[in-house]
Amino acid sequence: MTKKATRSAGQVDPLDTVRRLLESQQVAVLATHNQGQPYGTLVGFSVSPNLKSLFFATARTTRKFTNIVADDRVAMTFDDRMRAAADFYEAVGVTASGRATEVSKSPRSANLKRFLARHPHLEEFVLSPNCAFLRVRVEKYVMVRRFQEVIELVVA
Repeated sequence: MTKKATRSAGQVDPLDTVRRLLESQQVAVLATHNQGQPYGTLVGFSVSPNLKSLFFATARTTRKFTNIVADDRVAMTFDDRMRAAADFYEAVGVTASGRATEVSKSPRSANLKRFLARHPHLEEFVLSPNCAFLRVRVEKYVMVRRFQEVIELVVA
């Protein structure tokens, strides 16, 4: 990954901040669109060890799946807010943008195993024939912290 921001001495590596945030959260906001109409919804997710892929599951009958079939460009947003006034200055938000495609739900798939380890309560749903397991190939992460500090991390 390449960074479009420089880090000063003593500052935490932005990639480490992204990794910690993604590992600490169970749910993200998935943004899709169809014919110019945006759509956001909550999804459980998992992340690959190298941060280059995000995974989620959805029924094939959902609006998000229909939108992705029509246009695979998506964004996923994660944050660590605590619903307090201090969030304006202390919360970290990250948006990952990329392209979503359906991937195999083979029981041997490391990606599926990682997802189900994080969300064991979703196993029956994920393994059902009507469920699609999707991978977002992340193109970039945009992190906002300290209210206005924006760092863009481009995935190589």
